[in-house]
This record gives sequence, structure tokens and C-alpha cells, in this order.
Amino acid sequence: MILSKMKMFGLLFLMIIGSSSLMAQTNVSDEEIGQFAVTFQKMRMINQEAQKQLSEAIAEEGMEVTRFNTIHQAQMDPAAEVELTKEEEKKYNTIIKDLNEMQAEFRKEIEDMIKDGGLSVERYEQIGNQLQNDAELQERLREELTN
Repeated sequence: MILSKMKMFGLLFLMIIGSSSLMAQTNVSDEEIGQFAVTFQKMRMINQEAQKQLSEAIAEEGMEVTRFNTIHQAQMDPAAEVELTKEEEKKYNTIIKDLNEMQAEFRKEIEDMIKDGGLSVERYEQIGNQLQNDAELQERLREELTN
């Protein structure tokens, strides 16, 4: 999957959070877990749209998705080496520019969605961070998502 290899879209939570720091555990009400679940489901749809747009941007530049991923991984890992032509470098840079613009649009859309769902962005981040290490909260979210 394209975006699973991209830091900005790797995890749905981190699309907004942008941080892996852990917050102190807080109580999460049933209402909040419900609001989080609804927003999370909507984010999955946005993520699918982001993947589609990224695939289209890559195709418009005439590059294969697998080649883009190879180049991108090498760009993100200083130890990795990949040979690329000047043309590929130009295409890659154009795609990254488009990706950064898309990311800004999706970030705004996600922030609005969180607020419309009844949570503040800060509270959504707190719950998302807590979910990373709280098995009980993960189970509550799983139950909410399957209802």
C-alpha cells in the first residue's frame, strides 16, 4: 500500500497528531469513545481518498508506484542507496510537492471533521495516544466500531 510507506499517512492517528509522545492516561467516557469511533471511520474514508489522489499524482508524472516507493524509502533512509535519473528525480520532487499540498488539505479536512464530531483536536490526540498503550481502551474502541 502506497501510503503505509509514507510517514505522513502511515497511521491514521498520526496523520493529525504528528507526534509519538505519550500523554498521561485519562478517563475516556463512552460518549467520547463513540465520537472517536465515528471520526476514526470517517478518517479511513479520507485515507482511501488520499491514497487514490497520491496514486493519480504518481501516474500523472509517469512514474510507477513501486518505483516511487523505492525512491521515497531511500530518501527517508540515509543508509539506503538508490540510483535515479535526473528525470526520475524531477518527477519524484514534483510528486512530493503535490503530496505536501494534499497533506495540508487533508489535515484541514481532518481537523474540521474531528471538531464536527464533538471532540477538540487536542482531546482526539489524547485519546489516540492513549489507545497506543491501553488494551482496555482498544477493546472499547473495537466494540464501538463493530456496533
